Amino acid sequence: MGGKVIAVDISKHRSHIVRGNLARLNLSAELIVADARDWRPDVPVPFVLLDAPCTATGTVRRHPELPWIKRAADITAQESLQRELLDAAAEMISSGGTLVYAVCSLEPEECVEQVETFLARRPDFARDPLRSDEVPDAAFISNQGDLRTFPHYWNKKGGMDGFYAARLRRRE
Repeated sequence: MGGKVIAVDISKHRSHIVRGNLARLNLSAELIVADARDWRPDVPVPFVLLDAPCTATGTVRRHPELPWIKRAADITAQESLQRELLDAAAEMISSGGTLVYAVCSLEPEECVEQVETFLARRPDFARDPLRSDEVPDAAFISNQGDLRTFPHYWNKKGGMDGFYAARLRRRE
């Protein structure tokens, strides 16, 4: 849609996969292999999507072994990394800009609690609740106005992954 996309990933392998997918879809993006906790754009940007590493417990429908292989320590480790990445992403956002935080986790510590803690530390950001006309099903909007899906949603259509996303706006 005419935007300049910069994709930052710490993994050279995942960046290679993204490059292939972009070529296949005839799309373009500047790909940067770097740790997003350290990398910054030359100037603040109006939009950042942080697709944060997580425990992926929302994919339990496709990976039924997850409840038996994930431990509390996994959540704690991801929660810490997510906090660092959120703080780094916040530093990239221009005044009035939007930060979207997303994970495929069902764990409150990685979802709403992560966002609530971020907002408590960063009064220069506020939640920007979703509207029902922005999602395919109003049931996907949480009481806080975030996007929240669960594996049992849309069972008649084959189900879906558990997913969480919050839209946050930097105050002007």
